[in-house]
Amino acid sequence: MPQYMLLIYQPSDRTATSEEMAADLPRWNAYTEELQKAGIMLAGDALHPGDSATTVRVRDDETQVTDGPFAETKETLAGYYAINVPDLDTALKYAAKMPNITYGSVEVRPVVDFSQYPAAEEQASATA
Repeated sequence: MPQYMLLIYQPSDRTATSEEMAADLPRWNAYTEELQKAGIMLAGDALHPGDSATTVRVRDDETQVTDGPFAETKETLAGYYAINVPDLDTALKYAAKMPNITYGSVEVRPVVDFSQYPAAEEQASATA
């Protein structure tokens, strides 16, 4: 069955207060429980704000470490769910139920199944 990432985005200019977070937590818990009961949840977590990120690049054999996210955006990645569902339509249905959908957005992206590529399977068995 295909796997999809539901990437949760929040507006960059919107920081929830602790009261808002406490009020939203039951909705997030119920959503997570729905995914678990449906047997489709593989993983999921919230992320700290973008200003807590560290970006690493290697250019010309030199490692560059920068505080903060990769790029300035109107929305920041706030968390994710990895789900295992039959098709994109089902993944979109679950994305539309996400508690932040009225003020944020959810990017639904398929996960690459490397087992579909014979060279990847051969390489994996050769290193095992």
